[in-house]
Amino acid sequence: MYTTTVKADECGVFLLTRKIMYGIILRELYNFVGCVYHAVKGKKDCYTNTFSVRRTVKLLEERIIKDGIVLPGNILKVGSFLNHMLDVQLLIAMGEEVKRLYAGSQITKIVTVESSGIAIATAFGAVMNLPVVFAKKYKTLNVSGDVYTAPVHSYTHNKDYTMTVEKQYIQSTDKLLLVDDFLANGEALRGLLKIAKEAGASVTGAAIAIEKGFQHGGDALRNEGVRIESLAVIESMEDGKVYFRNA
Repeated sequence: MYTTTVKADECGVFLLTRKIMYGIILRELYNFVGCVYHAVKGKKDCYTNTFSVRRTVKLLEERIIKDGIVLPGNILKVGSFLNHMLDVQLLIAMGEEVKRLYAGSQITKIVTVESSGIAIATAFGAVMNLPVVFAKKYKTLNVSGDVYTAPVHSYTHNKDYTMTVEKQYIQSTDKLLLVDDFLANGEALRGLLKIAKEAGASVTGAAIAIEKGFQHGGDALRNEGVRIESLAVIESMEDGKVYFRNA
């Protein structure tokens, strides 16, 4: 009697496990067929809709909800893990996801802007085995006169500055991946795009940690043909809470 009960339990666990596995397989098959359809229609890349994407996105979203602080003026403070104190393992996981998203793109360099973008870009560069160039916001004494520049307005700090990159660090043969911690109105990204254009380099796309979708900078750039892969897209921030797009 005891043996029969154990076998029944084992059989139940086996059936449950099989149902779960079938469910996962069917879900992934459904997602794959869907993304192939959209790829044929030219709407999206097939490799951007996988379990790996959802896992990394979920990890970042959960961290934003747990440790992010919503401040007045639609400002999200993520200094405890992303741009002041750094969760290095999280940055590496994000880098692995970006590497997968841009697999086969033959990127030669990652380009970002100081200062918050440097840590994220460095993590991505380490994972992707790529050099990282960062645009300086202010021309210092150790920057030569032969530079690319782009004027940019920061809405967060409500001030103008000029991005600067020495010409020797970006060549016309480069294929660039633009990286930043936030994408809101898109001004910083447009500045990097301008520098890339001045250099005659091609831009494969952009990788963003957090996009403020409600400010529509990313949507505008996508409509202009720029590929943007944001690991977390915020649809709105209300009453101190963060709501994500497609959540």
